[in-house]
Amino acid sequence: MDADVLIAGGGPVGLYLAAALLQEGVKVKVLEQRTSRNRHTRAIGIHPPALEALAGIRVASGLVQEGIRIRTGMAVSSGRTVGTMAFDAVSDHYPFVLALPQFRTEELLEDRVRALDPGALVRGASVTGARDDGDKVTVAVQSSPGAPILGSGHGSTATAALLVAADGARSLLRGALGVPVDRKSYPDHYLMGDFDDGSGYGEKAVLFLEPEGIVESFPLPGRVRRWVVRLDRPAQPEAGPRELAELVHSRTGFLPDAATNSMLSAFSVRAAIARRMVAGRTVLLGDAAHEISPIGGQGMNLGWLDAAELVPVICSALAGESTGTRLREFEKSRRRAAAASRRQAEINMMLGRPLPRPLLRVRTAAIGAAAAIPGVNQWAARRFTMHQRTNPQLQGYR
Repeated sequence: MDADVLIAGGGPVGLYLAAALLQEGVKVKVLEQRTSRNRHTRAIGIHPPALEALAGIRVASGLVQEGIRIRTGMAVSSGRTVGTMAFDAVSDHYPFVLALPQFRTEELLEDRVRALDPGALVRGASVTGARDDGDKVTVAVQSSPGAPILGSGHGSTATAALLVAADGARSLLRGALGVPVDRKSYPDHYLMGDFDDGSGYGEKAVLFLEPEGIVESFPLPGRVRRWVVRLDRPAQPEAGPRELAELVHSRTGFLPDAATNSMLSAFSVRAAIARRMVAGRTVLLGDAAHEISPIGGQGMNLGWLDAAELVPVICSALAGESTGTRLREFEKSRRRAAAASRRQAEINMMLGRPLPRPLLRVRTAAIGAAAAIPGVNQWAARRFTMHQRTNPQLQGYR
């Protein structure tokens, strides 16, 4: 066989899983269709439970060194601070949410994978189908021109004992396996971009609760700040940095310098959870198993926690142990975590929807009153940082 485990998808989840398995002596091949990394990615937040898991593959310290440690979140409305939330009690090791652009997170993960096995990641290799042969899995691979070829010609096959589909929200393998998906759409649309930071908020995250809808603001390395504005309808194709800056200004009073824009993206929110994560010798992970609203920054983290929980099960299966019960427990646990993340994202979006000023004042007063109660504040901080959905096994893995 070409590997013990084939991983379709070399994004953050696939790379994390590869590093974790390589550390355990498992032979891994990661098949990634992109020939180069996409620098235009949305995810920036790494939550404490995910940092615990990333510490297990010796990547967390590098991430923390480069990222911004967000220790405090603020809610502001009409220029007045409604409440604050501190993350110092959510974790002994990582009492913050780390902000780092996804492309840099992926670079550090790839460095770790290549340090463990320089040939583990194969770029320009698109998995176009899979066949479960009972004792192994065979995948069809289409290689891009100029990319390394697994077999002869641009079309080839690869075999392994197990296959992990980490090939994203539009997973080709999930469709090929016939796994049904429960989908939801929402009336929430966003325009976001990164600008030089002149806000004065430093390393704090700020939520502006305004009548026209929420504006979210997060610090990034290099004195950059991300601004995310909720819209009632999808952003127009011609919407650019100037339009986003004007929206931010009209709602918050801050005017980002459009000339300093380094990233711009518009998105509409949807959610999807696969009804199964395990199909024979194939396991779905990350967005292939569950697509969660980006609001709240849970999706990438959820995928890492999937993978961390899967690693010991894979190692046991490769050692010849019976793992049917453990795989069923894994699937149940991770689908439950995905459902909880979806509910949290729905709450986050609901709190940011437009309201008439009288109702907005009631909502912001309620938020302020809750934030003033230490026990409620700490409970909310744990929910926002996904701490309540950590599997105790991850502590040992770290």
